[in-house]
Amino acid sequence: MAETKDVFGQEPHPVEDDLYKEPTRKRRKSDRDQRFRAFPSMEQSALKEYEKLESRTRRVLSNTYQKLIQSVFLDDSIPNGVKYLINRLLALIEKPTVDPIYIGLFGSTGAGKSSLINAIIQQAMFLPVSGESICTSCIVQVSSGCCVQYEAKIHLLSDQEWREELKNLTKLLHRTEELGREEADAWNRDEAVEEATWKLQMIYGNGAESKNYEELLRAKPKRKIPTSRVITLKAEEAEELSIKLDPYIRTQRRDWDGEAAEMHIWPLIKHVEVTLPKSDLIPEGVVLVDIPGTGDFNSKRDEMWKKTIDKCSVIWVISDIERVSGGRAYEDLLNESIKACQRGFCREVALVVTKTDKLHLPEYLRERKAGNQAIQSQREAVLERNEMIKLQRTRILKEKLKRKLPADFKVLEASDLVYTVSAQEYWQQALLTEEETEIPKLREYIRKRLLDKKRRTVTKYVTEAFGLLLLTDSFNSTQNLPNEHLHMSVLRRFAEEKVELLEKAIAQCFACMEQPLQEGVRTARTSYCCILRSCLVRSKGNQGFHQTLKAVCLKNGIYASRTLARIDLNEALTQPIYDQIDPVFGSIFRMGKPTGSALMPHIDAFKHSLQEKMTEIGIRSGWKYDSCKKNFLIQEISAILGGLEDHILRRKRRIYESLTASVQSDLKLCYEEAAQITGKKACERMKDAIRRGVDWQVAEGMFERAQERMQHQFQQLKTGIVEKVKGSIATMLALASSQGDGLYKELADVRSEYKDMEKLHRSLREVAENARLRKGMQEFLLRASPSKAGPPRTSL
Repeated sequence: MAETKDVFGQEPHPVEDDLYKEPTRKRRKSDRDQRFRAFPSMEQSALKEYEKLESRTRRVLSNTYQKLIQSVFLDDSIPNGVKYLINRLLALIEKPTVDPIYIGLFGSTGAGKSSLINAIIQQAMFLPVSGESICTSCIVQVSSGCCVQYEAKIHLLSDQEWREELKNLTKLLHRTEELGREEADAWNRDEAVEEATWKLQMIYGNGAESKNYEELLRAKPKRKIPTSRVITLKAEEAEELSIKLDPYIRTQRRDWDGEAAEMHIWPLIKHVEVTLPKSDLIPEGVVLVDIPGTGDFNSKRDEMWKKTIDKCSVIWVISDIERVSGGRAYEDLLNESIKACQRGFCREVALVVTKTDKLHLPEYLRERKAGNQAIQSQREAVLERNEMIKLQRTRILKEKLKRKLPADFKVLEASDLVYTVSAQEYWQQALLTEEETEIPKLREYIRKRLLDKKRRTVTKYVTEAFGLLLLTDSFNSTQNLPNEHLHMSVLRRFAEEKVELLEKAIAQCFACMEQPLQEGVRTARTSYCCILRSCLVRSKGNQGFHQTLKAVCLKNGIYASRTLARIDLNEALTQPIYDQIDPVFGSIFRMGKPTGSALMPHIDAFKHSLQEKMTEIGIRSGWKYDSCKKNFLIQEISAILGGLEDHILRRKRRIYESLTASVQSDLKLCYEEAAQITGKKACERMKDAIRRGVDWQVAEGMFERAQERMQHQFQQLKTGIVEKVKGSIATMLALASSQGDGLYKELADVRSEYKDMEKLHRSLREVAENARLRKGMQEFLLRASPSKAGPPRTSL
């Protein structure tokens, strides 16, 4: 029999390690019910039904697992089919209920991300807020859980990670030659120099900026660093934890005399995880992530910044009302969010406009051009402007998304792409009602996403479990139908033919990239000089840019700080290629109807053709409609191919980033050479070194190599998909063919578990119908109820 593999094409877990492992214990009922406190009663009922369905399914799987373990416990040799089955059962028993939904709040300094999170979780000053200044210094994740206390975990850079940053910081501050007065002044005003100086002073005290790397390695930090590199804070009340947490995540500032403020260790902090007790507002399973806008100078923090963006399934681009109509920062954040849709798990992007209560009425009335109705109050002006902002920004955002994403991408169908919120008015309600601040609307958005994900996850889980019980029960069948082997041979040949067709279809999908890649390369070759020139020029010449440019070179073409826009020479140089490939790339990895360029619909079509053939063969061979074998084959093929989606999404990011990775690799020596330049006119000399290096690499085929590397990544993905499909289908058919042939003569009797699972599988439809009825009733009641009026208590 063929060597067995799991649904992802991997070898089954070693019997010695996992075969006798105890499944994870169930969550207590009281704890499970607490998870639904944030939902209205109708949604709670639906969630409880799904939770009950999943819990009972897990119990049936656990009982089946225990029976099988007992039946093979003393055997020296266990057939591959039974190993496959036991490992699949264990993996499904221990599968997480629902992977968290990460909602990234992505905005620049002072945009109001922390204030928005505070309003959503109903804790006014929980995360530090501070007007226009930089406040949150690292990535902060906020979620609710089953804990009874408020808890925060501050994750620090490892010793090795800090040493790497320390080496780069001291290189930035090192001067081997005396500079002229004008150059020295510019050097001292350089943003990168100020940042490096401030970080070293925060950790080692004043004067640290003048010490070299070896001296600082021997120096003792002003604050004790825990060896675990994790600091855990707990408190009974939110305000208590907030006070404890504040100094760790708030960027510290200098006093008037230039001395450091209270010493804290924020330069060492990688990220912070905050867990709230059971929440009436934020359901367990949702993580709100406050993402700083530009990344970080530290390699590990910058890597985490990109990975955090990519694991978010929803991104809210946060911009205050005064900056939303223009500005490079907002455009950069929006572009980064669209890239997350291309390369990561993000499926939805929305613009959240904050501080919408800010409005100077006389100025607004003077500039107001729309509408004939007279504005009588500040409240009316705010509501009118909010509606205009929504209409304008929705149109602009949709146009931008359409240029970059496929026409049927889910986000383009969203009814709400722009939200206008006011955290301050949420608390005060001097002008707006609670509903008009749109904080409740964002909470509703969060709940709906979690409810929808729970429905899809439980449906998939129960369906896959049913397939496993079909297989388990059919192993004990001794029925030998006429021409059994002949029918399975027909199915095997059919599958082989379909795999060949699938391979051709995948190749055609990826071939769609060839022309836009070639056009992008041609454009990049003709425009790279202009792009490079714009990246290396600042409005004030070289003033305040000496060490920033050196920082760019030290980090292989990338510099991210807390105050400046992100600089990425590699990305800038490859942008003409991305401009050409983005729509096609998005089309390849989209979900929807089968087309020449879409990958997943071809895999779905392959799955359906196999299932139809299985049904056809089942009828011809005498299987009944509810035959175990037919149902097993149909369910198992869904599980096998369903596992491919995650594999493809993981590879997608590597493929998308291969262009910039290739250019960065080719320019590495160029960056290293420029980073070594110091002394007089260092900035111009560094620029010249970069220009020469880029010119030489372009002449040697830098962009063509990037194209080849991306195409190679596509080829590897195609090969990986085909191999996984072939291996999994072969294993499945081998298992099905071996039934009744003495695969395992005395396997445990699981007929009762199979019947229970069959009932649970039928219950899926009932749960879905109940959910639809509740939703219809809820919509009727909302339509029938009087609208919540919002006249203000005071009129201005």
